[in-house]
Amino acid sequence: MPTPIALADPRVAELIAAETARQHDTLCLIPSENHVSPAVLAATGSVLTNKYSEGYPGRRYYQGNAVVDGIEELAASRARELFGVEHANVQPLSGAPANLAVYAAFLDPGDTVLGMALDAGGHLTHGWGVSVTGKWFRAVRYGVRRDTGTVDLDEVRALARRERPKLIWCGGTAIPRTIDFAGFAAIAEEVGAVLAADVAHIAGLIAGGAHPSPTGHVDVIATTTHKTLRGPRGAMLLTGEQHARAIDRAVFPGLQGGPHDHTTAAIAVALHEAAQPAFTTYAHAIVANAQALAAALAERGFDLVSGGTDNHLLLVDLTAKGVAGRPAAEALEQAGLVANSNAVPFDPRPPLDPSGLRLGTPAITTRGLRPEHMPELARWIDEAVTATGDTDTLDRVRGEVTELARAFPPPA
Repeated sequence: MPTPIALADPRVAELIAAETARQHDTLCLIPSENHVSPAVLAATGSVLTNKYSEGYPGRRYYQGNAVVDGIEELAASRARELFGVEHANVQPLSGAPANLAVYAAFLDPGDTVLGMALDAGGHLTHGWGVSVTGKWFRAVRYGVRRDTGTVDLDEVRALARRERPKLIWCGGTAIPRTIDFAGFAAIAEEVGAVLAADVAHIAGLIAGGAHPSPTGHVDVIATTTHKTLRGPRGAMLLTGEQHARAIDRAVFPGLQGGPHDHTTAAIAVALHEAAQPAFTTYAHAIVANAQALAAALAERGFDLVSGGTDNHLLLVDLTAKGVAGRPAAEALEQAGLVANSNAVPFDPRPPLDPSGLRLGTPAITTRGLRPEHMPELARWIDEAVTATGDTDTLDRVRGEVTELARAFPPPA
């Protein structure tokens, strides 16, 4: 029986089918991607996409929102309970708009912000020059130590004392080690700054107890919902009551109009799933897989930034292998292993052709892979990176990867 999409638009149906096959027959090692449950997928494609609900529950600018109010209130309630916060805004459309709302809530243009440098593992919206956060605000950046590859809180404190930022960011996109929220909080308190934790990558680990929580240490928590939290592509802002009004007004009417109600419903489903005992097991399994993969890669001579990982993410410096990150990622994709090239700290190469690879285990853990599979993954990664341009080797590895991928299919 043809699907509604196939009947209405065969070409789009073909493309969706091709993407379904690609995800089924490859292994995703991108740390910011995951496979959602059928329930999350169904909510994302529900009739809620038909509704316009500008405003907040009980204070909408459109009629017919009684059901939507219930959905948003449920999602917010589940977020508050899961993360132990007083207030949750589940309307941000994605991670970057959520982070922009933090600026809108607490800063004026030209104010100073202290964030982690992008090439050290931070995010564009933490004050990087190509982002409006680096153009509209005075950005100061901290990095990592050359000898350890980790954040030096003494450096952060010295910068904060000298520059007196109004906002400090902790967290980022390529940080393989535990974030010291209490240490950052002490610095923020000393200089009178608002402290924001960007936990987009590790929100699911926090929810599952596999990473310390920023709750009680920071003023606002910003997170996406589609990485380790295994929900739809959306975002949340979590805070205490003292900042609730400022955050809500920054999101609406400050930065956006109507929220995506189908996404809000899917976030509610994902939060319900994350509150179950099985998710705690899953979160710890992500870390176990990442650490097993790190050990297996180190045995094969790969240079891991900071020497390993405490979470879901590995940052690999390929300099010693004599291969740049982009051709390595392209070779891995040919071999059925989907990763992304990434800058490493103090990278001498340009951002579009960096020295590193970023690898993660959320998606393969969702599929059921375990630590005993990681040595084989490390072998394939080693063979593919070494065989860049060798089609025969990459095709052979692709066949072996496909066999494992089909044995551990994504949720359906």
